[in-house]
Amino acid sequence: MKFCSECGHAVALAIPEGDNRPRHVCSQCGTIHYQNPKMVIGTIPVWEQDGQLQVLLCRRAIEPRYGYWTLPAGFMENGETTGEAAARETDEEAGANIELGKLFALLNVAHVHQVHMFYLAALRDLDFHPGEESLEVQLFAERDIPWDELAFPTIRKTLELFFEDRVKMREGGQQVGYGFHSHDIVRPMIAPREPD
Repeated sequence: MKFCSECGHAVALAIPEGDNRPRHVCSQCGTIHYQNPKMVIGTIPVWEQDGQLQVLLCRRAIEPRYGYWTLPAGFMENGETTGEAAARETDEEAGANIELGKLFALLNVAHVHQVHMFYLAALRDLDFHPGEESLEVQLFAERDIPWDELAFPTIRKTLELFFEDRVKMREGGQQVGYGFHSHDIVRPMIAPREPD
């Protein structure tokens, strides 16, 4: 940040009185500009029929990670709840009609100042299509997921946790449903090979 959004004067990094970290402060009007993590909200949309489960993924039509696969997700807007953001992003990116379930995963991505949250979701039908930010959308069984072509570590971790919970439920353990997972992504992403 270079200029104050209140008066237009230059800002400088300073620790305001009573604070403990540098903030962008306007020397003219005194406005303190706080910068906080962005919320990325999405879903794990699934279709289950005859005991076979598939997950809907979107192939990105935008940077970063153009051409890589992701769960439908994006930045939360002001004035909406996390659930509303999840449903909106799923509609915008995958054209999918979902029944929103419970919050499944919260992933802290501190090195890029983001928090990612993913809700469970059931597809109501198979009438889905790519939105403006997707090249294509496709259902994948676990064995067919393009693991080496996933866009972000948060997507991989969320899918791993999802399928780990599925195994626990099938094995008849004490877990009777999906759990809630919190995880920290503590290193910058290392780019995998380019998709074909």
